Amino acid sequence: MKEIKIGVIGTGRVGLVTAAGFADKGFEVWGVDNDRKKIEKLKNKESPFYEPELDELIKKNFERLHFTEEIKDAVSNCDILFICVGTPQREDGSADLSFVEGVTRQIAGCLDKYILIVEKSTVPVKTAEWIKKVMRLYLKKNVEYDVASNPEFLREGKAVYDFMYPDRIVIGVESEKAKNILLEIYKDFNSEIVITDIKTAEIIKHASNAFLATKISFINMISDLCDKVGADVDEVAHAMGLDERIGKEFLKAGIGYGGSCFPKDIKAFKRIGDEYKLNFSLLECVDRINAQRPLKFFEKVKSALWSVRGKTLCIWGLSFKPDTDDIREAPSIRIVKILHDEGAILNLYDPKAIPEFKKVFPEGERIRYFNSPYDSAKGSHAILILTEWDEFKNLDLGKLRSLVEVPIIVDGRNIFKKEEIAEKGFSYYPMGKPPCESF
Repeated sequence: MKEIKIGVIGTGRVGLVTAAGFADKGFEVWGVDNDRKKIEKLKNKESPFYEPELDELIKKNFERLHFTEEIKDAVSNCDILFICVGTPQREDGSADLSFVEGVTRQIAGCLDKYILIVEKSTVPVKTAEWIKKVMRLYLKKNVEYDVASNPEFLREGKAVYDFMYPDRIVIGVESEKAKNILLEIYKDFNSEIVITDIKTAEIIKHASNAFLATKISFINMISDLCDKVGADVDEVAHAMGLDERIGKEFLKAGIGYGGSCFPKDIKAFKRIGDEYKLNFSLLECVDRINAQRPLKFFEKVKSALWSVRGKTLCIWGLSFKPDTDDIREAPSIRIVKILHDEGAILNLYDPKAIPEFKKVFPEGERIRYFNSPYDSAKGSHAILILTEWDEFKNLDLGKLRSLVEVPIIVDGRNIFKKEEIAEKGFSYYPMGKPPCESF
């Protein structure tokens, strides 16, 4: 097979990692985005967002990366196009596929040779059928093309690693030609490849995310029970995870999941079930439990402080998870709003997410941002941990104790062992575990 050239439409968190990753495998890659500022940054070897190792990957492979605002550039130069545009949530929970439809129309309008069009964005089942219909409606020339599905399984904060070392590669195809092209570009990946039909591949991504979100909400439900009876949710989760049928991953109790995937995908998958008159009410429960987590955390704060009005609260962690600057659907947004509405003074710190968080909560009289966790803790009546950044786990607790007004830590991510906290004179309030009070 001749040397394959790859186009990636959409240079967001999925698309840019995909483009840089394939360039690292030796392919010529065209990255397309209609955001001029983003393209200008990329042409200057700068990633428009924070993702560990991504900047280095772009710089290392820059000679094989071509960035443009024009889809026609990718269509004319490439043999395969990955659609990596957003599929935002509509008010009814369904996925908005207007960006996918718009990209498909543009591809059809300038296509003059065979090309393989691949869904990589998370889309509802049967989206490929709509892509083919749009292609038939807007194709200007009588040329051959294929449509395939190749869902992504990239975790923010570990996206580069996940691309390079995937635990599985799912390929949904309808023709031998499409299958062979995808097998060719993935031949140097040491991973099991699942080859199936397109509809099955589309369902796999939604089903995977829904199941992982279910595990998180389940252990958070158990966490609430542990809080009521004085048990330890971490020990419950550890013992559960030793069962190979269950597995230890995604059994970490806390303040719930966020980000651009789980909240949106749960609602979209539920809508798919509704569309086919199926009972997907389990996902309603998963979503409802997750939505309650910020309120559960606020109850924990009140149990430690009684009232928050007029008190200075140090908040560590604003991104929805560590190693990213992404705050989309982050539990921190609701928690900060609740605390601010209750009259608290908030000292906020995050290693990467402050610029994004300021867009939602501008700095003001009762909302203040700091450049270090120690500075944010000065004079505080409690430290609240909302994101499990490694930086927080490695702080000098003795130094921290000397800075705070009241030695209280409310840990929404259970990053500490209560014994080490107690040794330094802190009262510690974790999720789903008995508190350790020093007074």
